[in-house]
Amino acid sequence: MTSSISSSDPPGAWARFLRRFAASAAVLLALVYGFVALVDPWGALPLSLPIERLPVTQNQRFAYPMLARDPRFDSAVIGTSTLRLLDPAQLDALLGGRFANLAMNDSTAWEQMRLLDVFLDAHAAPRQVIIGLDRPWCEAGPLRRLTDRPFPEWIYAPSRWEGYREIFNLYAIEEAGRQVATIASWARPRYGRAGYANFLPDDSRHDPARAHANLWPPQAPLPPAIPGRQFDFPPHALLAERLQRLPAGMRALLVLPPIHIGSQPPPETAEGQRWAQCKASIIRLAASVPQALLVDFMIPSPITREDAHYWDSLHYRLPVATTVMQALAGAARGEASAEGLYRLPATEAQAFSIFQ
Repeated sequence: MTSSISSSDPPGAWARFLRRFAASAAVLLALVYGFVALVDPWGALPLSLPIERLPVTQNQRFAYPMLARDPRFDSAVIGTSTLRLLDPAQLDALLGGRFANLAMNDSTAWEQMRLLDVFLDAHAAPRQVIIGLDRPWCEAGPLRRLTDRPFPEWIYAPSRWEGYREIFNLYAIEEAGRQVATIASWARPRYGRAGYANFLPDDSRHDPARAHANLWPPQAPLPPAIPGRQFDFPPHALLAERLQRLPAGMRALLVLPPIHIGSQPPPETAEGQRWAQCKASIIRLAASVPQALLVDFMIPSPITREDAHYWDSLHYRLPVATTVMQALAGAARGEASAEGLYRLPATEAQAFSIFQ
């Protein structure tokens, strides 16, 4: 078989072939671009098909701004994986409102506040927000904005037209296909319609011995506290700014999650000193905003002392999540915990006895 165009053909034949090839390629690219723009896998564009999109992208930084803008939700959970097990359906019943769980794996304080910005900008009368304050919020030194996971700043921008410059890439094409497959029930969504997913292994696979080894690994003694040392916490300026812009009538529950006691440093160590100062700073922030309530689960308690409640030092088992949500509802009513599951610290001095 010979080619339809050979080296002996006149130059005009090659020119026509190249023009047709370029035109065909342009049409194909336009069709692919139109497919991505119409499907709009992250719900980030101002004009796209009126379909109910699901959070399909594994990187929640892409998937969750769509939920933060969704008018079906008037309340949100913001944080890291330590709050991902808070089930919106249970929170709705316990706290009222319509919750979306927007807690993102390994997110920085800066990333969390950018997502909160999207939620606040999209809702004229938001009802409440739960903000988890764990390790990223007690980082001292220069502010860490991003992790090694891509963060699509354009999805978080107030103007959504910029997205038309950003969606023509292989990742967007792949996720548009995943969105179509999910809508058509050919594939399962990464997360539920309210952002919730149980990311843990099946509870029947929990191994107490393995959990104990994860919770109490061998380690060198922690450096001692240095008298008079002061830590600076840049993330707290981000939190203060958002708390001050909360609309009237909106409630903010600031939650120090129940990290296992093995990861709560003793007060006589430098780490314990840093955490105590971090808590003191958070107490001051919470006290400055009438709608804010600080609920501290990060204490020695019936939850955090029990190895069997955890998979590792950060992630508790599913039944514990239910206990935490029920306790949080009690705290929201201003009730002290009879079981000692949490504290409602009201003074800075309490931060320095928080591990006792």
